[in-house]
Amino acid sequence: MSKKTLQRNLRWCRRYLSLPLVIVLGLIVYVTVFNKNSFIDLHHHKQQIKELKAQIKENRDTFEYYDKLNRRLDTDPVTMERIVREQYHMQRAGEDVYIFE
Repeated sequence: MSKKTLQRNLRWCRRYLSLPLVIVLGLIVYVTVFNKNSFIDLHHHKQQIKELKAQIKENRDTFEYYDKLNRRLDTDPVTMERIVREQYHMQRAGEDVYIFE
């Protein structure tokens, strides 16, 4: 840069940029970018909330399935026998069971 351009830029800075303005701009940048509650962290926390809500929904659906299954096992002997035979390979006395995989 030439000396004239440098002097022109320096005069412009002195004329339009005052110390309070620079301090205020610095504080705004600090609060929005580098602070503990910055917009970047806010976006990150919103993403976490979405993921956790999806996990809650998935876990709630799983809980409801097992809760219904538990109630059916308590009240329906046919369901209990089916579950015991399928998952635990239990059998009645004198009965042969063949498992195909």
